[in-house]
Amino acid sequence: MDEARMASRDASAAPVAVKLTMKDFKSDQEVRWCPGCGDYAILAAVQSFMPELGIPRERIVFVSGIGCSSRFPYYMNTYGLHSIHGRAPAIATGLSVSRPDLSVWVVTGDGDALSIGGNHLIHALRRNVNLKILLFNNRIYGLTKGQYSPTSELGKITKSTPVGSADSPFNPLSLALGAEATFVARTIDSDRKHLQSVLRAAAEHEGSAFVEIYQNCNIFNDGAFDELKDAGTRDDYLIRLEHGQPIIFGAAREPTGQLSGKDGQFCVVHPPGGFGLEVRETASVSPHDIVVHDAGVADPAYAFALSRLPGEDLRNTPIGVFRQVSRPSYDNLVNSQTEAAKAKATGTPEEQLAGLLTSGDTWTII
Repeated sequence: MDEARMASRDASAAPVAVKLTMKDFKSDQEVRWCPGCGDYAILAAVQSFMPELGIPRERIVFVSGIGCSSRFPYYMNTYGLHSIHGRAPAIATGLSVSRPDLSVWVVTGDGDALSIGGNHLIHALRRNVNLKILLFNNRIYGLTKGQYSPTSELGKITKSTPVGSADSPFNPLSLALGAEATFVARTIDSDRKHLQSVLRAAAEHEGSAFVEIYQNCNIFNDGAFDELKDAGTRDDYLIRLEHGQPIIFGAAREPTGQLSGKDGQFCVVHPPGGFGLEVRETASVSPHDIVVHDAGVADPAYAFALSRLPGEDLRNTPIGVFRQVSRPSYDNLVNSQTEAAKAKATGTPEEQLAGLLTSGDTWTII
């Protein structure tokens, strides 16, 4: 990184406003994913979005684990760390807490984050660490050549499940909401406009922002999300969540998002006398019964119900921001405790250390 763009590495220094372009965020490393991989689209979307943050590159860090998606830090002209399998959230937590001046992003995959890294992921989310976590979900292990992953469908035939997977898959959003994540969203690799709008909302969020990105692995699981991308089916399969707007979808949906009164338009309602949410034809319900999306509902049960709408065939798949609520971040809480301890401290650093070592329960061995 050229010296002209280097800023102070002192954590107390304020970020310097700079005007950057997409080109500034492209590293000199050759991008090495399979031709046609959805990761290319995500990389381009992130690189073109980053200048909007107005943050110097040396104040941005990408941390990854292991997997195809984890090559990401090499291709971003920022600071980055290619860490250990599943441990990116833990490493990023330490970085975020110790350097609150940084914008810390975690890039991970469905195998990296939800298998060996599942424990680290849920604890980062429940703590509300100030991280932006991008989970690339292609429902397969790509780097190790096509084994089933924690999000592969029940009965999925792969190299490691030749007669079909016997494991029920994780729903990443349901998992994140169960961990009380304060920001939860889903988007798609090929929809650049929607992807960037979700990234924008995640970047503005204080605390943990969890974004699942449906990503196509055209070598080992090609076409996993075709119904959500094909022009002939996507409008009837995708539910585009917009805060403050009624949840209406389908090919007959008006461009304004309002009721069309035509067959083939669907909506989300609360089932009478039941729990959760369900999809109905708009012609069969009163407009007053249609759910108006509110990402700010404090109780995660509403967002959780949204996350359970998709069927095995991907029908009724919501995309957008499911939940966005405010809660003190782990970083701020820990740093406040540190500052309070400093304010109470007396004596030299050596005396303070000696006091800590001899405080509490101590024993003298004779």
